[in-house]
Amino acid sequence: MNEFTKRIYEVVCQIPRGRVASYGQVAALAGNPRGARGVGFALHRNPQPGVIPCHRVVFKDGSVCTGFAFGGPQVQRRMLEEEGVVFLPDGRVDMARCRWL
Repeated sequence: MNEFTKRIYEVVCQIPRGRVASYGQVAALAGNPRGARGVGFALHRNPQPGVIPCHRVVFKDGSVCTGFAFGGPQVQRRMLEEEGVVFLPDGRVDMARCRWL
């Protein structure tokens, strides 16, 4: 595992329940502001599902990933709702209310 991937997992572990971060936000906090795709790749290979809360990472517009690796977008949405994340009527996370940092 490379250093950027390790930093991605460290950042994602800091996202609190009830909050989300975008792929780009995680990339920037992990030290590579242009590494959003790398974040997606790393989270797809999450070595510790349930420990590394990859479900808390969404697209910058609040959309959930259609290919959520651990059960699909419905599972990701349910997990977020159980933590208190608020969704807009169009199905996107309310980033104004739930964005971390």
